[in-house]
Amino acid sequence: MTVREILKMGDARLLRVAQPISDFDSDELHLLVSDMLDTMAAANGAGLAAPQIGVDLQLVVFGSAARNPRYPDRPLVPRTVLINPTITPLDEAQEVDWEGCLSVPGLRGAVPRYSRIRYTGFDQYGDPIDRTVDGFHARVVQHECDHLLGKLYPMRMRDFAQFGFTEVLFPEISLAEDD
Repeated sequence: MTVREILKMGDARLLRVAQPISDFDSDELHLLVSDMLDTMAAANGAGLAAPQIGVDLQLVVFGSAARNPRYPDRPLVPRTVLINPTITPLDEAQEVDWEGCLSVPGLRGAVPRYSRIRYTGFDQYGDPIDRTVDGFHARVVQHECDHLLGKLYPMRMRDFAQFGFTEVLFPEISLAEDD
């Protein structure tokens, strides 16, 4: 429907804790989901959270049916609409890997995340979602759900020596960046 403006780090709205959604399968919600999917696709994002477009609701979208030019070597993640999510780590194991963010354009950082998680929530129709995932899929979900808590990935980083401009760190993919 509409490509929305993505807020950038420094905007105070990105630091708010999002509110739960109680009205499923509404015209308003379907329009918001459509706008978020369009916005994510236009920016070549792996995911997008409602707070990133200034909407203070617990809603994230992620995944795609095709390779993402910003993450060309990563496995596909099923396109998902996730509302009111809960994430449960399945053990204490964590992996550190590179992340980018549409709200932190042009930069990448090495971020620790749980390796295996279970996430639950609802789709836009109010149908329950319950998945156990690992790897890149788990990373994307944790990253997007952090936005619902007012957290951006640099807040999770442990070593700022592993933080920099995508064009310097990964020149082979910087041409695909639309940041």
